[in-house]
Amino acid sequence: MKRLMIGLIVAVTVVAVARPLAQGTFRVGIDIVSLNVTAMDTQNHYVTDLEEKNFSVFEDGVKQELTFFTRKQQPIALSLLLDSSASMEDKLPTLQAAAVNFVRRLKSNDLAQVIDFDSRVEIRQPFTSTVPELESAIQKTQAGGSTSLYNAIYISLKELAKTKANSEDDVRRQALVLFSDGEDTSSLISFDEVLELAKRSETAIFTIALRGADSQTKGFHEAEFVMRQLAQETGGRAFFPVKIDDLNGIYSEIGDELASQYTLGYSSRNGKRDGAWRRVVVQVDRPNVTPRTKRGYYAPTNK
Repeated sequence: MKRLMIGLIVAVTVVAVARPLAQGTFRVGIDIVSLNVTAMDTQNHYVTDLEEKNFSVFEDGVKQELTFFTRKQQPIALSLLLDSSASMEDKLPTLQAAAVNFVRRLKSNDLAQVIDFDSRVEIRQPFTSTVPELESAIQKTQAGGSTSLYNAIYISLKELAKTKANSEDDVRRQALVLFSDGEDTSSLISFDEVLELAKRSETAIFTIALRGADSQTKGFHEAEFVMRQLAQETGGRAFFPVKIDDLNGIYSEIGDELASQYTLGYSSRNGKRDGAWRRVVVQVDRPNVTPRTKRGYYAPTNK
């Protein structure tokens, strides 16, 4: 178990750099913008039978030419964040059971880590593909303390960045699945700093915020805004269950989404290496189907 506290804050730029090979894999090479795209119909069912010709990608309003497309599920690096603050004492067993069921769905070539947070942030299990180790780490979480939500997200994103930097060849999809039952109360990191790091990462953030008796308070409304913003900017999704018993279904839905995504890639028509934010929009030509992906990325630089 590794315990981490935030000290000096360092900005990190992560740019999608890869080139496609056969059989639906990415290898490091020329600058390619990689997009993980979820398509849903009006009944919130995942649409998994689209083809490359059905997609159009625009960057700052300019249509881009796709150089990579696959419906094949790419391996994933997953960070599982669990709120273990004092308010979770009665709910923790249900959260643990849902999280265990979730990690059991991982493929043998996936990697996952378990982080729990209260007033501190603890990496209960570093990245591994061994499911029993992940299950054991989840079961070891204990309730107590305040809620260092932003610290936990910051540390998780940094750990995910390490997996990308340490990857010799294949580029994994990155996802962060976060559960919390309240607003941040004790982080050293601000929300703006966390959001900026998230936008610079290649990580889709899925957030679960439990609505409790305090769901009408100003604090919870602020927490809800945070959860929605992180999910929307990174191409993830925000969930707001009313009962802790809803968690199992939500984790299953996130698992289904991760298994239903398309991976698209393109080389930007904008050759400037100016580090500027570029807005990305994905469209599909099938009626009543809505695609979802990250809202943009930061252009590479010469540094």
